[in-house]
Amino acid sequence: MENKEILKVAVTALQDKKAKNIEIIKVGDLTALADYFLLASGTSTTQTKALADEVERKLSEKGITPNRTEGYKGANWVALDYVDVVVHIFHEETRGFYDLERLWQDGEFVKLDEILS
Repeated sequence: MENKEILKVAVTALQDKKAKNIEIIKVGDLTALADYFLLASGTSTTQTKALADEVERKLSEKGITPNRTEGYKGANWVALDYVDVVVHIFHEETRGFYDLERLWQDGEFVKLDEILS
């Protein structure tokens, strides 16, 4: 499955579970960590876990499983590593503290419409 298809499935799953402030940053030209970071927020740790569960469920239905999952137990910042796409799901306060958008501001911010169309 191509990166943009992974992003589309993940964004749709996040939207279905009412994630807030969904953003995609293309970072492949800046780092070897991934090609894309997908960021989203939940309003509670319960919602953060539900968002992570939904992304993982929807992608597993397509035969894609995360290479690694971090932070699920505490659920302030859950990272789902799909090799070229890393999904970061934050509790709102934690997202503001780490501010990945600022740290990766040299990346290309991708409009959701480009992925969903």
